[in-house]
Amino acid sequence: MSRFNCQHGFLNGCGPAIRASLLGLCLTCLGAPASFAQKQADLLLYNGHVITVDDLFSIHTAAAVKNGVIVAVGDDNVRKGYTAAVSIDLRGRTLMPGFMDTHIHIQGAPKRWIDLSGTTSIKELQDQLREKVKKLGSGEWITGSNWDEAHFAEKRNPAKEDLDAAAPDNPVVLTRAGGHSSVGNSKALQLAGITRSTPDPPQGLIEHGADGEPNGIIRERSDLYTKLVPRDTPAELRPTYVANLKSQLKLGITSMIVAGASIEEGQGFSYPEFQSIYKEYGAELPRAAVQIGYPGPEKLKAWGRKTGDGDDRLRVGSIGETAFDGGFTGPTAWTLEDYKGQPGFRGRGRFTDQEALEMVETGAKLGWQFGVHAIGDAAIQQAVRIYDQALRNYPKEDHRWYLCHFTIMPPDETIAIMAKDNILIAQQPNFLYNLEGRYVATLEGAHLEHNNSVATPLGYGLFMAFGSDNLPIGPMVGLYAATTRRGPSGTVYGRDEKENMVDAIRMYTRNGPYLTWEEHKKGTLEAGKLADMIVLDQDPLAVAPEHIMDIKVDMTIVGGKILYDRSKD
Repeated sequence: MSRFNCQHGFLNGCGPAIRASLLGLCLTCLGAPASFAQKQADLLLYNGHVITVDDLFSIHTAAAVKNGVIVAVGDDNVRKGYTAAVSIDLRGRTLMPGFMDTHIHIQGAPKRWIDLSGTTSIKELQDQLREKVKKLGSGEWITGSNWDEAHFAEKRNPAKEDLDAAAPDNPVVLTRAGGHSSVGNSKALQLAGITRSTPDPPQGLIEHGADGEPNGIIRERSDLYTKLVPRDTPAELRPTYVANLKSQLKLGITSMIVAGASIEEGQGFSYPEFQSIYKEYGAELPRAAVQIGYPGPEKLKAWGRKTGDGDDRLRVGSIGETAFDGGFTGPTAWTLEDYKGQPGFRGRGRFTDQEALEMVETGAKLGWQFGVHAIGDAAIQQAVRIYDQALRNYPKEDHRWYLCHFTIMPPDETIAIMAKDNILIAQQPNFLYNLEGRYVATLEGAHLEHNNSVATPLGYGLFMAFGSDNLPIGPMVGLYAATTRRGPSGTVYGRDEKENMVDAIRMYTRNGPYLTWEEHKKGTLEAGKLADMIVLDQDPLAVAPEHIMDIKVDMTIVGGKILYDRSKD
């Protein structure tokens, strides 16, 4: 058969069956692939429960990936239609988009540091201190973080006397999970020059015992201790930074917004150091957008970068989490009503309106996005008021400014401004679970019942994406808290705040990329999007919400490459 006949209607007079047969022969003559030929992919996953999180929340069975991008999602025809260098039989397991944590802190681990996240008593904390003293010797500073009194058998905060008993000759500072308070021992208090007559520092609070002496705990101004600790070099911290970034993959986190970096190298955690790490290890790590702590107008202008600079692996995020108040781990969150049992105490704000407006307008003029920290309703009210004024003075149609945390629901007038200005929320539903004890101690009534609301803000039409703020990082805790509203005690807070699992998953996968203008690149399993996905051992849509924390991440894939495989742990 000639090329001429194929192109000029020779087949039109044939019956359907003969025409189809001859057309196949014709295409073969022309060098085109036969209709049944398999396409080449790099990765093929099949025989699974594929949750796409697309507009229809479609469920399929297979997905194919090439060059780091999803090329097909569908039924068994995808499995039959592709051949791949790596083929994975999911055996009924769930494949879904990777989680995006929209608020996370990544830290290096100095030699003097103790991880207290798994510590279950003050006695155990003391044993950890004694071991560190043996390694470092007398006189060396000892640091640590992530203690939580709710996990201690003693059910109380550690005090200076507890630390003195284990490390009398070493200055010690241990930061609570959440980062809003630290406890120091007598040696640390002495070196910091803190006595019973020391006034509270700006934006902070020094706690005192019944005897009037400082008990070692400082809220919000841990720097009074930490500025005295010898600084580790980026080179010393680099291995643990990399290890901590890689550890997010075990939790199914394929993207994250990292909070509050410096723009200056050598000033603690910094964007330049992140650039260096990602230049060397980027293909092995989750994708990251890095928030920048506001450095002041002159330094911000001189830096020359702005939100969105970078690439798919590492980019500049918003100005944040520059704090408008403290937190309930202090507790110093700024509220409109007195704390429970503390007449006259409502936490602390960090800025005057004039200071806040100057910061936000400076960033707005330079093209920056904002994602500030606001936990208490008074802080949220102020932040929204400042956002609104800056947006009126410097209009920007697609600003995507957001609030981090949003723990206490603000007044209706504030919610109305948020809806008008399209101010977004980066929420941490896991706070309800991890901070139950602090909320019970400091909040009551509607504030307690509706802490870290999800359903109510959504009911007002506000946009929300989920993250963790390291309390704890695991997304399963956030999904559990959002869908059950249960604390560790089993108490349910605000039953009407319960969210369904479908929307909870959306907020932990699809919605996050909207905060970084990447919604067209990732967050769902659809052809043309980055192949960032996870394999779970159970289906979160089928498991009762009460058991969601039992689900394990079997595999984490970023850009089509398997970066974590639980079977190899």
